[in-house]
Amino acid sequence: MLSGRRLDLIDPSPLDVEIEDIAHGLARVARWNGQTTGDHAYSVAQHSLLVTDLAQAFAPDWDQTKLLAALLHDAPEYVIGDMISPFKAALGVDYKDFEGRLEAAIHVRFGIPVQTPKHVERTIKRADIVSAYLEAVELAGFEPDEASKIFGRPRLTPAQSRAARRWIKPMPASDAQAAYLKRFATLAAK
Repeated sequence: MLSGRRLDLIDPSPLDVEIEDIAHGLARVARWNGQTTGDHAYSVAQHSLLVTDLAQAFAPDWDQTKLLAALLHDAPEYVIGDMISPFKAALGVDYKDFEGRLEAAIHVRFGIPVQTPKHVERTIKRADIVSAYLEAVELAGFEPDEASKIFGRPRLTPAQSRAARRWIKPMPASDAQAAYLKRFATLAAK
């Protein structure tokens, strides 16, 4: 990693996880394999910020730890990249086990429970699916009906819709990285 840490991919240690490495990597990993509109790739860092805003809009009473779990929901991708769910499933249990070990190390490093409570997991997943729908329609060339068949059509309040629109425009990697680190600092400080 750029921080100088050497992460053991088979047995990742929380001591080798640095937020700067996560932010740097996620800001440079393209969602939709880079097949989005705009001058810049739409990064996993931006997607993570979008999911965090949506999760907060869906669960306004959440504390910082739950919001941090939302921000870090795709953090393993700083090492393994962004793979579509069908491909992950085709790879089988070994991949999911690897991803789970890395996610556990990340959670331990930042004081998040290794086992995310089911209600928190469900809200993050809902935010993740809504973000996928919005990204598909706004950035990846899907028609709303086509995206609805895959992700369902989200019903958002005006406040939730505003939260969603904040991060939907692709930005330079350095800006996405800075925004991710700023959000992390805000959540980790409380």
